Amino acid sequence: EAGELWGQINEAAWACADPGLQFDTTINEWHTCPESGRINASNPCSEYVFLDDTACNLASLNLMNFLKKDPGAMNGGVMDVAAFEHAVRLWTITLEISVLMAQFPSPRIAELSYEFRTLGLGFANIGGYLMALGIPYDSDDGRAICAAISALMTGAAYAASAEMAEQMGAFPRYKKNSKHMLRVIRNHRRAAHGAKDGYEGLSVTPEPLNSSHCPDAALPDAARNAWDRALELGEEHGFRNAQVSAVAPTGTIGLVMDCDT
Repeated sequence: EAGELWGQINEAAWACADPGLQFDTTINEWHTCPESGRINASNPCSEYVFLDDTACNLASLNLMNFLKKDPGAMNGGVMDVAAFEHAVRLWTITLEISVLMAQFPSPRIAELSYEFRTLGLGFANIGGYLMALGIPYDSDDGRAICAAISALMTGAAYAASAEMAEQMGAFPRYKKNSKHMLRVIRNHRRAAHGAKDGYEGLSVTPEPLNSSHCPDAALPDAARNAWDRALELGEEHGFRNAQVSAVAPTGTIGLVMDCDT
């Protein structure tokens, strides 16, 4: 009976395609602000997972802009890590500014957006990036590159958010949720360092970053350093934003951004 129900859930998720299947326990155990309420669902495209009546300001970076040719590299190219980190830092600041410039569909969403200041920095064209390197999308190397880019982007964005908190103060609801948010940051840092255990408050441990499968060695190194900074600065100053990253489908903006995938 349970198996039949599970099959129906999976079939329904496949049939509607958007947003698909979500795991409520996992979502709430990685929630940075549980003292302010539980997470009930995502937005329709499923990239934004947070409290009801909130919204995030989205932006995506075209990864092909950061592919640097390197004849000495295994696949003939590497990520321009310094340029990518600079772009992440710049756009985290830009999105933070845009919170005050955005228009919202209701007063409640506007109010909570100001109080949690959630951002949605992401990337586009990961398929094109991997194809340019000749790496299969569904491969250990492909997944490791994607994981390292994701970890670097989010860690660098949280570090920038903590720096903004030093100057402008943490988001208004941070103090109430600080112990939970720092636990989530510590868990992200453990995953970036490839830890298989030692996670706090999780029913299911994550699949950690496996740097041994990443042909671009500088990427996981930068990701680890980014999360070290994010935790160190966050413990000292808190964070300006309750969330900093999201990976949206980019189906429409990908056309405008000249993305291949």
